[in-house]
Amino acid sequence: MRSTGIRRTLVALGVGALTLTACGSNDDQAADGKTRITVNCMPPKSAKVDRRFFEEDIAAFEKENPDIDVVPHDAFPCQDPKTFDAKLAGGQMEDVFYTYFTDAGHVVDINQAADLTPYLKELKSYGTIQQQLRDIYTVDGKVYGVPRTGYSMGLVYNRALFEKAGLDPDRPPTTWAEVRAAAKRIAALGDGTVGYADYSAQNQGGWHFTAELYSQGGDVVTPDGEKAAVDSPEGRAVLRTLHDMRWKDDSMGSKQLLVINDVQQMMGAGRLGMYLAAPDNIPILVKEKGAEYKDLALAPMPGGKATLIGGDGYMVNKKASPEQIRAGLKWLDHMFLTPGEGFLGDYARARKNEAPVGLPEPRLFTGAADAKDQQVKKANANVPVGNYQAFLDGNQSLEMKIEPPRAQQLYSVLDGVVSAVLTKEDADIDRLLKDASGKIDGILARG
Repeated sequence: MRSTGIRRTLVALGVGALTLTACGSNDDQAADGKTRITVNCMPPKSAKVDRRFFEEDIAAFEKENPDIDVVPHDAFPCQDPKTFDAKLAGGQMEDVFYTYFTDAGHVVDINQAADLTPYLKELKSYGTIQQQLRDIYTVDGKVYGVPRTGYSMGLVYNRALFEKAGLDPDRPPTTWAEVRAAAKRIAALGDGTVGYADYSAQNQGGWHFTAELYSQGGDVVTPDGEKAAVDSPEGRAVLRTLHDMRWKDDSMGSKQLLVINDVQQMMGAGRLGMYLAAPDNIPILVKEKGAEYKDLALAPMPGGKATLIGGDGYMVNKKASPEQIRAGLKWLDHMFLTPGEGFLGDYARARKNEAPVGLPEPRLFTGAADAKDQQVKKANANVPVGNYQAFLDGNQSLEMKIEPPRAQQLYSVLDGVVSAVLTKEDADIDRLLKDASGKIDGILARG
């Protein structure tokens, strides 16, 4: 699933209308002889600040490249799963279009993406992007897309509640046993305080089960992607921990079938000790849910094995001309892939407009490019960066694992497993995992 707050169009609260005309055509030459490209994921008008930033950056790009005409289309969200395939199949997709990491293989499979491999020399930043993120858009040795942002899951926790419960907020839990023990102490504070909360509806329970499974060294599918792998010691350990926290420790509260908004509201109100999320949740908790930056901290995924990663990027329509491909790659460099600059990297501009600067992610680059990006971010930080150091340090030793194939369908199956464990004290964990494995095998067999 996508994360829920990376500073892009997701800060918007309204819905923008996505123009469906004049997309992805071979009409690559405007009347004045310029190379014309359509692009999407422009923030809607309701996101006034981000919209202005986007327009400013396009204007600056066109000034630097007077032979290119960029026609942006706005949308919220950037991609609607209900219309995505139809737009591709109907020839209505923009020349340069937004995708989640989990879309990459599918778009290539249905032959709707341009092969960017011959044009990579046009993308100055490509070699500076983390290899594991580049690999997501690489299929059979050919490159079909460019990452724009990435996130990894961790443990968001309330420092104030840790202190109140006699826990050291500078030493967050590193194992699931420690999470369980801390949750029990936090819940013991009473007054409706919940130690640990988790999602279990709207596919979000399956998403978090996957993250928790990864953290213990397990997987949802076999390495070849053809069979389920959830019926495992690691899968049982995840569910047993959740079951015992819910029913033996009473540290997860009585209200279940929660989704992300429910949990964010609990954390924002100061009634929740811990939950799993990416760093981009933090500004949402402050700006929308009433929390304070000083009380929020991040730790790496407990378990010490791996963390789930996700994010987004751009692909290019297979109908795009060579000139449009080159123009699109130049635009991506300018907008998103120059350290410390552009729509996502101009930290000075973000700080001036009171957007949060200093969160540990997204962290896209490596080497000198990463050092420059981090230097500019640090110089403009307006959030307590020390609260996220444990997350940064711990992530260095974790394997970064992308979501499984056919993720949303698999999450729907796993939702039922998690919700059963959290709502039925006598839930049969072995039977739940066996049944889920059969359903997942069927989904994978259908391709």
